[in-house]
Formats: sequence, C-alpha cells, structure tokens
Amino acid sequence: DSDSEAEKGTKKKKGKGKKKKVGLCLPRPPSPDIEFDSLEEFVMQPAQQGVTVKCKMTRDKRGMDKGLYPTYYLHLDNEKKVFLLAGRKRKKSTTSNYLISIDPTDLSRGGENFIGKLRSNMMGTKFTVFDNALHPDRALPDMSNARQELAAIIYETNVLGIKGPRRLTVIIPGMGKDSERVPIRPRSDNNGLLMKFQNRKMDNLIELHNKTPTWNDDTASHVLNFNGRVTQASIKNFQIIHSKDEAYIVMQFGRVADDAFTLDYSYPMCAVQAFAIALSSFDGKITCE
Repeated sequence: DSDSEAEKGTKKKKGKGKKKKVGLCLPRPPSPDIEFDSLEEFVMQPAQQGVTVKCKMTRDKRGMDKGLYPTYYLHLDNEKKVFLLAGRKRKKSTTSNYLISIDPTDLSRGGENFIGKLRSNMMGTKFTVFDNALHPDRALPDMSNARQELAAIIYETNVLGIKGPRRLTVIIPGMGKDSERVPIRPRSDNNGLLMKFQNRKMDNLIELHNKTPTWNDDTASHVLNFNGRVTQASIKNFQIIHSKDEAYIVMQFGRVADDAFTLDYSYPMCAVQAFAIALSSFDGKITCE
C-alpha cells in the first residue's frame, strides 16, 4: 500500500519480465495514446469506433473506515497514467450508492466535480447508472435538464447455490446519428432502464451480457481469454459482449494484483458506464455467487 505508482510499475515490469522468461504470462499491452481537452466530456463520450480504451482501476483501502468504504480510481493504462475517474460508496445510504467524480480528492455529492452515480436495489442485484443532471422532481416540465440513465446492470440470482461464474446483463442506451447516445430521461423508476428491460421495451436500447467462460480441466477453473490484460483469477473477472457478435468485446475487467485491475472498453461504451459497471462488481452479492 505504501508503494508509489511509479514504484509499483517498476516492480510489476520486473515481475513480468521474469514471468515472460518462464512463459507464465504475457506483458500487459498498454492503452493507445489518447488526448482530450475536457475530462468531463471525454469520460461521457463513447469510445471512438475501432479504438479500445485501456485503463487501470485501483482500490485504496487506507484510512479510517476505508476498509468498508474504499476509494476506487481509474487511470489510462499507459506511461502517462492520466487520471479519469474516482468513486466511493456513500455512507448512511439505505441501498448501495456510489458517487463518481472527475476529481480524485473531491467525492462530494454537491461538488462541481460530481459526474454521476451508481445506485443499487435493496438486494444488491440490480443497479442503475445516472449522470449528474437534476432529479426528475426538480427538472423542467419538458425534462430537458433531467438526469439521464446511462446503464442498468442486472446480476442473475443464484437460487440453486451452484458454485460458478456470475452472470450479468447490461442495458445501455442505443446510439443515434453521429454516434451520439440516445438520451433516456425517465420521469420515474417505473419507466427507467430496468423496467424497460423487464417489460422487453427495448427500443433504442442495447442489451449486453457477460461472456460465458469455458472450463479448463488443467487448471480446474473457468477461464476467459483476456489477451494478456488480466493475470490473476477472480470471480470478478468478466467480458461484456453483444449476443450477435461474441468476438467483439465491448468491455473487459479483471484482476492484475490484490488491489489493481484492468478495465478496457470500446464503442459504444463510455468511461463512466464502464467504471460504474466495474464498481457494481465490488458490491456484496451473496445471492449471485
């Protein structure tokens, strides 16, 4: 925990070198150089078509109650390690509620760096991702300044208690002309993404699922091919795909160290959506394991 990012990187590079010699794992391919003028715009914009944005997500448990309320950070996974997002679970919330900020030190609900939030149901099996606009009750009658729902995340409940990988479904707004996200601004939860999915009202929505891992007899475990981007086994490792094209990875997430993970996303997903989906995987899910 006391190591700096630079020291961690140096140690990992040495470790990777040793592993490479004995053929245990490949070095982690870095993110392409990505430049932007506005961080707020970049994290909300879908990735460019044909570009996979490769990120590193870290978990910081240090400090007074941060073991219960860690802070999560997202950086571009390249030499510059550009900061993108920070997130932390809110205290004293009846359900799991994560604030997402574009400032690593300001995670306040009323701060100007608040960019979005992730909210769960009582069971912690369904989540909704919102941007930072106004609650529908305080918005204009035409809802033009009301908050948008950016994603819904549904973890399949494991009622049989069979050990195995999690199964999740992700619903995101569809894309309109000029590769812009279709705004979803429901007046109430009864018309939100979760209810639209439940009632199969999927106009202008995209349904994604995690890729089913294959069983490996040699390792006696379920495996996915992360092409060197993930190096440690974890129930939290997953890849998000569209059922019509399982070869196209919209997002992948996996462990590389105790408190470090890679998070890669592609069109039509944006950084806030991908970060929120990853945050949802850390929430306790006794009924989904």
